[in-house]
This record gives sequence, C-alpha cells and structure tokens, in this order.
Amino acid sequence: MSTDYVPVNISKKLFDEIQKRVSESHGEFKNVEEYIEFVLSEVLKEEETENVSTPEDEEERKDRLKKLSYI
Repeated sequence: MSTDYVPVNISKKLFDEIQKRVSESHGEFKNVEEYIEFVLSEVLKEEETENVSTPEDEEERKDRLKKLSYI
C-alpha cells in the first residue's frame, strides 16, 4: 500500500528550527517531513479524542511532546 504525498510550504526559519529538533532527536526522526507528519498527526489525534482521552493519555502525550521539545 503506497502513501501519496503533497508539497507544503513553510518558512525557512521554521524549517531550520524543525531540522535542529530532528538532529537533536537522536534518530527518533529521519527528517523534517517525518517530524512534521508526527506533530500534525498528534494534534489531529488530540482533537479527535479530546473528550475521550483519559488524564493518563494526556500526560503521556505531553511527556512525548516535551521530550521532542515541541512544548
């Protein structure tokens, strides 16, 4: 099963900041695209499960995003 991709434009400044975080992720992310896809997926999941997630789920998500220097 193949996944289709579309181009998305972001500022060079934002790209550089994300690239720095990817480098600091110690191999957790291969590239900027993978990092952006992860973050956007997490945001969308959070919105979908906003009323259904447990406090433990929320804490786990926050911890993961903090480790990635996202928050």
